[in-house]
Amino acid sequence: MKTTNLRVLVAGATGYLGSHLVNELLKRDSDFKALGRNKSKLTDMGLLSDQIELAEVTDAGTLVGCCEGIDVVISCVGITRQKDGLGYIDVDFQANLNLLQEAERAGVKKFIYISAFNASKYQNVRLLQAKERFAVKLLASKKLKPCVVRPNGFYSDIEEFYSMAKSGRVYLFGKGDVRLNPIHGEDLARFCLDVIKREEREFDVGGSEILSVNEIAKLAFGAQDKTVRIIYLPDWMRKISLLFATMLPEKLGGPAEFFLTAMAQDMIAPTYGNRSLGGYFQDIFQVENNGTFNK
Repeated sequence: MKTTNLRVLVAGATGYLGSHLVNELLKRDSDFKALGRNKSKLTDMGLLSDQIELAEVTDAGTLVGCCEGIDVVISCVGITRQKDGLGYIDVDFQANLNLLQEAERAGVKKFIYISAFNASKYQNVRLLQAKERFAVKLLASKKLKPCVVRPNGFYSDIEEFYSMAKSGRVYLFGKGDVRLNPIHGEDLARFCLDVIKREEREFDVGGSEILSVNEIAKLAFGAQDKTVRIIYLPDWMRKISLLFATMLPEKLGGPAEFFLTAMAQDMIAPTYGNRSLGGYFQDIFQVENNGTFNK
């Protein structure tokens, strides 16, 4: 069943969240286009040629016309692993601004941007600074309805716990009692599509389970049927590591800066969805032994 009669453009369609958005739109038989730069990846997602929009979001010239006939843009554009010499400002801010300007020119009705939970609170973190800079720009738009969704960490961001458990030990800072509620991409995709018809301009969202990092580590061990071995590191080591990360070039220190900041205190967003983290870890274990699954 179609969830909306509006035509949607998903930018960053081949990324983690973008691919889940595409899958959900396909399931809902919605009218949409997926924007990306790699045609083969888009085709492999089961998209038809008329559902594909090729462009390089960091090059405004390639975006001309991409929003014609589009009612709603959902942008998942952002750096996950830095390459091509591009930084957070180039992608998380400027590329999204390029897309926003094209959306405004084309008469798009609504622009939904996927930022990050507490981005406005941690403006000393370079990644979050770039994301919030664009969010402020978007929310100031008078030419369309702006919407900023700020999700907690993705399940894919938590895979490092699984990898540590696989190696035999998980290292945690302090007592391991910091709590968070990461969200599965499938749940977040449903949330993003459901807010199309809502009037609020800003949303915080996390997964349905609020877990301490101790509990996350135990889930990672349990999924692999391994003995729980957790090494606790004093929090001053996190603080020192964070200080060094801020001194490094963005490409080297940016991801660590974000992670070490997030591990300092509870990060709990409003709960949503039904996919469990334990089930996600179990799926990873199964694929390592049997086949593939959709993260």
